[in-house]
This record gives sequence, C-alpha cells and structure tokens, in this order.
Amino acid sequence: MEKQKTKRLLTNRIRITKNGKVLRRKAFKRHLNASKSKSRLSKLKRMSPVKRVLARKLRKYMGKVNKKAYKPKLKFNKTKIKK
Repeated sequence: MEKQKTKRLLTNRIRITKNGKVLRRKAFKRHLNASKSKSRLSKLKRMSPVKRVLARKLRKYMGKVNKKAYKPKLKFNKTKIKK
C-alpha cells in the first residue's frame, strides 16, 4: 500500500500544534481594513481553532493522525448530592 501524500494546499492554510489542535486564520483581513476598528483588526490577526469534526479530517489529510488528538477539557460539578 502506498504512503498517503499530504494535501499541499493545507500546509499553507492550517497549523497543527504539538497537542494536536488545528488552527486556522480568520477571514475578512485581506483588504478594506481602513473602515474596520483597531480592536476588530487585532482580533482578526489571531489564529482560531477548527471545530473537532473538521479538525479530524484535516489532520488525516496532513498525515498527522495521532491518538492524543485535542480534546477539550470537560468541567464537571464536583459537589456531592445529599439524599
């Protein structure tokens, strides 16, 4: 069976962190920036995480499938229920 090649288009568009998170750039930053506020532009500079279902597919296309994929921490209420 042949080795799967990475999708070269994705290497420029997304970044995979050490923990397995898939990050992407935000849209609406290319042009017409004079009318946008400074705070809006600074928020658009930041990379944002990709949704889990799509991130799994992107990791597969990049050849970075791992068992330690990014899973958000769930917060549970640790208070005991009195009966």
